Amino acid sequence: MLKIAIQSKGRLNDESMGLLADAGISAASGSRSLVSRAKGFPMEILYLRDDDIPAAVAMGVADIGIVGLNEVAEKGMDVAEVMRLGFGACRLSIAVPKSVGYDDASWLRGKRIATSYPVILGKYLAEQGLEAEIHEIAGSVEIAPAVGMADAIFDIVSSGGTLIQNGLREVEQVFFSEAALIANKELGEEKLAELDKLIFRLRSILASRGMKYLLMNVPEHSVEAAVELLPGMKSPTVLPLAESGWYSLHAVVPESELWDKIECLKAAGVEDILVLNLENIIK
Repeated sequence: MLKIAIQSKGRLNDESMGLLADAGISAASGSRSLVSRAKGFPMEILYLRDDDIPAAVAMGVADIGIVGLNEVAEKGMDVAEVMRLGFGACRLSIAVPKSVGYDDASWLRGKRIATSYPVILGKYLAEQGLEAEIHEIAGSVEIAPAVGMADAIFDIVSSGGTLIQNGLREVEQVFFSEAALIANKELGEEKLAELDKLIFRLRSILASRGMKYLLMNVPEHSVEAAVELLPGMKSPTVLPLAESGWYSLHAVVPESELWDKIECLKAAGVEDILVLNLENIIK
């Protein structure tokens, strides 16, 4: 049985549990228990603080974990990055008060920078050849310049709204992060086999996200043009209809290309286009 650590609450918990649910794995919410037994897969779920997950996996308390790459980099634990999961995207950036005349990173020299990520910030400053005072602070980093605790901050940025609310502007984007599945490097054969099964499920789910399934009726003279527009996963499925001279065409397309494809298909003579959501793509 695999032990997986996920964040106990917050957005990463919601998206991690949602991903597991899509893969047929359900469990009690972390707000009600610290450990729960999953249904639909031989798995036990540990609900931890995000910054504790890399250590838990490295120590073998958990076999695998879902956590932001920023926490993996900050803690410096020796874990394996198994796969990136496509959610929880954010960046770690340096921000300064709007009133500051910031030209480039050299402005940071000799300044005090407040952060909850001293390791990543220290590495960035060293790479830039800059010496600055790193002031480690837990929580509410964005208020540090306003209360005189720091000249700048280094913190997580998603939309940038919090920076604006606190009179700050983003000046250097340092580290880009997203949620990832990590694993202990000393897993035995049995647990590696279970991990492979989990990876198979998760990849199937992630492959289907952002994809749409199209079904349409195509006159015989338009089949070749429609096929050229829709390469599909290998090639579109083309089936003859009961009505002579017409075919049914099935294909999978990225959602980002959906409306452009539909406009081109309509122009080619395609009719009765159905757009369906995909649950899984099994390869």
